[in-house]
Amino acid sequence: MRKSLSDILNGGNGDFNDRWNNTAAAGDFGPLPSGEHICHATRGELENSRSKGTPGYKIEFTVCEGPHKGRKLWHDLWLSDAALPMTKRDLGRLGITTPAQIEKPLPRGIRCKVRVTIRKADDGAEFNRVRSFDVIGIDPPEVDPFAPPAGEGEAAEPTGDADTSFPPAAEGGPTA
Repeated sequence: MRKSLSDILNGGNGDFNDRWNNTAAAGDFGPLPSGEHICHATRGELENSRSKGTPGYKIEFTVCEGPHKGRKLWHDLWLSDAALPMTKRDLGRLGITTPAQIEKPLPRGIRCKVRVTIRKADDGAEFNRVRSFDVIGIDPPEVDPFAPPAGEGEAAEPTGDADTSFPPAAEGGPTA
């Protein structure tokens, strides 16, 4: 059965109509400005390029400070013979030093200084490119505000998917 706006707003669409009419539409996101942005490395996953199927690894960075907080950037690393030395360098910065680690989730809290440029596609569209990044620290995991205080039953544990089996980082990579 198809629902109406009144159905999902519990009959209160009069107020919603006013809010709709008085709300400006958000602008489109353009690329982030060139320069350095402080980000967390929030995700890493294996992929294949759309054009030729080249195997790769995509790092997602999320801006964690400043006016662009919450915006995302992506850095593609390729697993081809020609690109592997640069890929190993960049993955090593994140503490990934073995092929088995590539398949695991990134540890949380890796804070990076990400250098971003703006590129222009053949059709004139502008987009960001991660030029380089450096790990500048590891943020401690957030504590669950609903966890019982330490001493009541079991000790309070931080939230998150921290993978404590992740080996120590290579030189220049993150350390706990």
